This record gives sequence, C-alpha cells and structure tokens, in this order.
Amino acid sequence: MPDFSHINPSGNPKMVNVSEKQITQRTAIAKARMYLGKEVISHFTNNELMTKKGPVFQTSIIAGIQAVKKTSDLIPMCHPLLINGVDIDIQILDDEHAEVTCKVSIEGKTGVEMEALTGASVTCLTMYDMCKSISQKMVIQELKLIEKTGGKSDIKNK
Repeated sequence: MPDFSHINPSGNPKMVNVSEKQITQRTAIAKARMYLGKEVISHFTNNELMTKKGPVFQTSIIAGIQAVKKTSDLIPMCHPLLINGVDIDIQILDDEHAEVTCKVSIEGKTGVEMEALTGASVTCLTMYDMCKSISQKMVIQELKLIEKTGGKSDIKNK
C-alpha cells in the first residue's frame, strides 16, 4: 500500500498531526472554468446579471468566501484554519464561458489548497443555482489548483 499521510499503520483514516510544523505564509490559487452558454451570458450587463435571487456574481463570490471558511466542515481531514484572506474573481471569457479564480492566504502550519478549490467550486455552484431558471445546460468544466506557496514545496500549474 502506498504511503498515504492520512492513513495510520492499521489502515484506518487519521488527521495529520501538524503540531511540529513551522508557521509560514501560505497561499493557494484555484481556478474553475464554467460553461454558462450564450443564453445565460446574453443576460449580463457590465459583467453582472441580476436575477430574482439577486446579483449573480456578487452573491456567488460571497458563497465562495463562506465555503472557504467552512472547508474543514466539508472535507473530513482538513484542519480548521484561521484564514487571513480570500479573493475571488469571476471573469466572462467569451460568449459562453466564465472563469472563477479563488486565492486564499494564511499564516499557518498547513496549506490552503483545499480551501481555494472549495471556494472556486462553490462559487460555480452558486452561479449555476442563480442562473438555472435561464438555462440548465451550464457545466462546471474544469477545477484545478493553479498555484501553491509555502510549506515544503511550491507548485505552479497552468
């Protein structure tokens, strides 16, 4: 069996003990690409869409921020963290697609990759929820970690 950090010698799940780790500045950036379709995008004015539920991007960003703060409640082996900052941006890429970027920063003993990925995904899910009355053909196409700094190693993906 491979050497997984969240499995104890008996093969049972465990939460990693980070007590011996040093506190460092850590960041993670995740991106999600979402197919909204021409029907949804055509309703946007000045990069925002007002629906009966409110402003789509603003509400989705708030939902993403809340998700970042609740990641340890959703993913069992994530440590509860005191998040220093969350910055979520939504850009319309073309007449069918939008991209969500979620950057999370902390001074801590563990990274924030899962928090950034959770923030980006919940932002997209909220966009879907708020726009589903227009079209249910939307697709969250890609969710990926773009960058991680701090800790043992830095990662930069495209």
